[in-house]
Amino acid sequence: MRDWSGSAAFITGGARGIGLGIARAFAERGVRLALADVDEASLARSKEELARLTAVETYRLDVRDRAAFAEAADAAERSLGSIDLLFNNAGIVPYSAVHDLTYDKWDLALAINLTGVVNGIQTFLPRMLEREAGYVVNTASAAGLVSDSNLLYATAKFAVVGLSESLRLNVAGHGIDVSVLCPGPVDTGIVANTRASNAGVALRDDLVPGVEAFLRSGPGIDAVGEMVVAGMEERSPWIFTGDEARPHVEKRMAALLDAF
Repeated sequence: MRDWSGSAAFITGGARGIGLGIARAFAERGVRLALADVDEASLARSKEELARLTAVETYRLDVRDRAAFAEAADAAERSLGSIDLLFNNAGIVPYSAVHDLTYDKWDLALAINLTGVVNGIQTFLPRMLEREAGYVVNTASAAGLVSDSNLLYATAKFAVVGLSESLRLNVAGHGIDVSVLCPGPVDTGIVANTRASNAGVALRDDLVPGVEAFLRSGPGIDAVGEMVVAGMEERSPWIFTGDEARPHVEKRMAALLDAF
């Protein structure tokens, strides 16, 4: 079992949801934490909780803002030392009916769920390459392996899976590991958080109860945090939170092979 206690982690979306679950798991293992989030109140609460276990710094960060990302990275490394573990986890659940799609909706959904991941990688990867050490975990979704009808979400999450797989190949010889987290249902507040952002891409009111019930059927954030640790211990390319998507992946793979 790896000793993580000498490491420092930077977690986007780290004040709540899966990001907080990851933070708790690594705090228990003595990892120093930099939590980045747009929700300042949640950042304060999470810092108060986790500071009992380890050193914690917090940064209000919109992952679309590259200059702010660099400033937060510099500040985190000044306070906590070199960032060894990067979790590009921040995201929303955008939705638009196909006849209501606009360029603005595409831009917002991709900027947060995809470009935010790119920004985290481009901010920290050169530092990791220079040290020839590090671990990157990008949060995608089971919807990044088997598409559903949420076009904005599936597009970004498929891209995050492909990005992660290619990045893993590119950095394998540089002492850096990469995993992509593909959660199924997880009991988080992501639907409410997306709606509260007033971003114009929230789920329709009639869809919310069903989606929230589906998410509540999955594990809690603390269980997911432990799953992430376990996946990283195994250096797994993919980390899953359940097997709900497995029959759909099998069906998709069979269809792909049949198409050759």
